[in-house]
Amino acid sequence: MHTAEQTCQGFLDALASKAPVPGGGGASALVGALGTALCTMVGNYTVGKEKYAEVEEDVKALMAKAEDIRARLLALVDADAEAFEPLSKAYAIPKDDPNREAVMEQCLRDAAATPMEILRLSCQAIDLHREMLDKGSVMMLSDVGTGVIFCQSALYGAALNVRVNTKSMTDRTFAKAMDEETDALVEQYGTIARQVYNVILGRLA
Repeated sequence: MHTAEQTCQGFLDALASKAPVPGGGGASALVGALGTALCTMVGNYTVGKEKYAEVEEDVKALMAKAEDIRARLLALVDADAEAFEPLSKAYAIPKDDPNREAVMEQCLRDAAATPMEILRLSCQAIDLHREMLDKGSVMMLSDVGTGVIFCQSALYGAALNVRVNTKSMTDRTFAKAMDEETDALVEQYGTIARQVYNVILGRLA
């Protein structure tokens, strides 16, 4: 069974075990999907309310984007596990094998690509929460805040999982480019998420 199709208990048991997958990357994708689902929930409590009629179409558009991102993040739970398996096998290739370096390098790139996608989608989800903060129901402020912090956690977790793979790459130019994109997105969207969270804290004071 795919990890994304398991019960919550089943996924957590697998995550807690000594099995190599799921791990931090898959967990980050799932947390991001949870955060994005909260964005859609806020929208569902907003549309149809006369008070928010002027922004209803905007909110519906946010919800559609959120549902697309949620589905993609959920798919990445399994994609992360699938990318790790060849890498784990590559580490077992004898060091005197002339093909080892090339195989390792490709596996590292593949393993880094999935958390990079999780990271980018988490950024998009944070943007959705920022807009939902202004257009969603004021009764749902705590859910916007929870959602954006979940997406921030997914962002940070994904960044670490990019870095753990780029660290071992022999193509340092490629690795540096991934690291720089990762760091820039973490700085930009980590800040945005904190700003949204702090605005909500202020409104709930």
